Amino acid sequence: MIKLIGDYHTHTIYSSGFRKEGKHAIGTIRDNAEAALAKGLSEIAITEHGPGHYLYGVRKKRIPLMKSEIDRLNEEFIPKGLKILLGIESNLVGLDGTLDVDEKLLKYIDFLIMGYHYGATPKTLKDGIGLYVLNPISKIFHIGKEKAKELNTRAYIKALGKYPINMISHPGSKAVVDIVELAREANKYGTALEISAKHSQLSVESIKLLLDMDVIYMVNSDAHRPEDVGNVENGIRKAKEANLPLDRIKNIEIN
Repeated sequence: MIKLIGDYHTHTIYSSGFRKEGKHAIGTIRDNAEAALAKGLSEIAITEHGPGHYLYGVRKKRIPLMKSEIDRLNEEFIPKGLKILLGIESNLVGLDGTLDVDEKLLKYIDFLIMGYHYGATPKTLKDGIGLYVLNPISKIFHIGKEKAKELNTRAYIKALGKYPINMISHPGSKAVVDIVELAREANKYGTALEISAKHSQLSVESIKLLLDMDVIYMVNSDAHRPEDVGNVENGIRKAKEANLPLDRIKNIEIN
């Protein structure tokens, strides 16, 4: 029997950017926590999109408010067996590995995710071309794909050396990477690779490439609705299909 210990990638109405709450993700922190508790989880991380995304990034000024809210909720939920963590799914915004978080924000964060999403504000024009122009062009027109992979992989690796990253979300989705090279470097920093129940990556093929490597894995829902919290069956399916020993997934127990 497989038991999910914690879901470390969930979103709430705070992932709203400059738009009205609920346009990207629905449900409150309490809603997600109650869903996690009902499914027997011990931990849940609330990981809103980084503030560099204008459409659905959390506003910087709201992060201290979220921290206070989570502290209050933990007084209620920890005695019931669930701990709530404040996380953030930061955006890669620079070819030099810059993320859209700074030291001021990091002091509030319990769980830092590094991800890549179209629509984040790049650090410079050069970064915008390298990260947000080349990638979609290489996918649509099949030109410059190897160059995009090289730039993406190098940027991810540089970020690992700059920030205390706990996990890389859906590595390879949206921005293609050399997954073997990235996994090798992530392991040096104790950073997990996510097997996403929502996104295509890590794919079965990617996991198979890593079977002989000492990789830390986590499987998460990437829930944007409370009812999806803890729903990781698709991620588990991919792991099984790739013949990955399930005891290598950090946030599950096998009974």
